[in-house]
Amino acid sequence: MKGMSLICLLAAILLLSQTAQARELCVTIDGTELPGDAFAVDGTAYVPLTPFLDALGGWEAVWDHHTRTATADTGLFSLAVPAQQSQVLADGFAYDTGNATILYRGSTYVPLRSMANLLGADVDFVDWDSPVAVSTGEETAYTEEDLYWLSRIISAESQGESLRGQVAVGNVILNRAASAEFPNSIKAVIFDRKDAVQFEPVASGTIYDEPTEQSVLAARLALNGTNAVGDCLYFFNPSISQGRWVRQNRAYFGSIGCHAFYQ
Repeated sequence: MKGMSLICLLAAILLLSQTAQARELCVTIDGTELPGDAFAVDGTAYVPLTPFLDALGGWEAVWDHHTRTATADTGLFSLAVPAQQSQVLADGFAYDTGNATILYRGSTYVPLRSMANLLGADVDFVDWDSPVAVSTGEETAYTEEDLYWLSRIISAESQGESLRGQVAVGNVILNRAASAEFPNSIKAVIFDRKDAVQFEPVASGTIYDEPTEQSVLAARLALNGTNAVGDCLYFFNPSISQGRWVRQNRAYFGSIGCHAFYQ
């Protein structure tokens, strides 16, 4: 017990030293200042979870002190935010937030950009002396056919990937549908043959397989504004494809799991 108490004390001292060095921030949600403290630590902005969820959608967070987890129902999925972890859970599926949550003065603080993106909001950062603007945008309209095909291409292309990796694949499909370079619907993008078959599952027939539960959630998230790869239009798996044309003609964005993404 003495050893555990010492560990907890040291952790508390470390957290206090980090927050003491933190930079205070002003964060707005659709133009209204977010109540409560907001700060940046090592270049990452943090906001208090409860007022953040309330400002975004009127969602109420509940704290379980036994599991040290905050939970909320967003209407689209159930959210679980474990303390001091760099993953949150959407309907039980892990979503990487990049930075661990922080417990400070009895409240859970979450990394702003990754949590906002998961919840379908955009973050506009100008500089540390200006308000960080979060915008929720308008509710996205989509059809059951959109969900049907998007969940299937996500499942066929990225089964076994993380939830964030699957959302990223969905983002590419949606970005193509919104781009003048490609057809203007999800189904048409998937079955596009202008420069040969665009996606291997179309050629192999796995596009017609039943999608996994996680892939359906990833499709719903992408359709509702969750964005993991910005405006990327291409992805490939370097372990099975050289992606020569993409490498030579498109800007590299980053990698998630097995896939490399290009703008």
